[in-house]
Amino acid sequence: MSALTKAKGFKKSRSGTYLSIAGTAFGAIGVAKRLKKARADKDTLVLIDATVSAVAIVTGLAILYRELKRLGDDDVLLG
Repeated sequence: MSALTKAKGFKKSRSGTYLSIAGTAFGAIGVAKRLKKARADKDTLVLIDATVSAVAIVTGLAILYRELKRLGDDDVLLG
């Protein structure tokens, strides 16, 4: 198996999914800061933008969690 084939398969592996979850969760930190700043500045437009971004992050995490379940992860914590 070539290195390129292994790299392409990593995204669909458990490790790749965990890495995607971590990256998405890390992005939530920036969105939380934007939400806090928008509330403090009473900037409605930035608040709406940050809220939409937060919803996208939650949806992305839900999709990644579903993918993790489909991979047949037998981790006790995931059920």
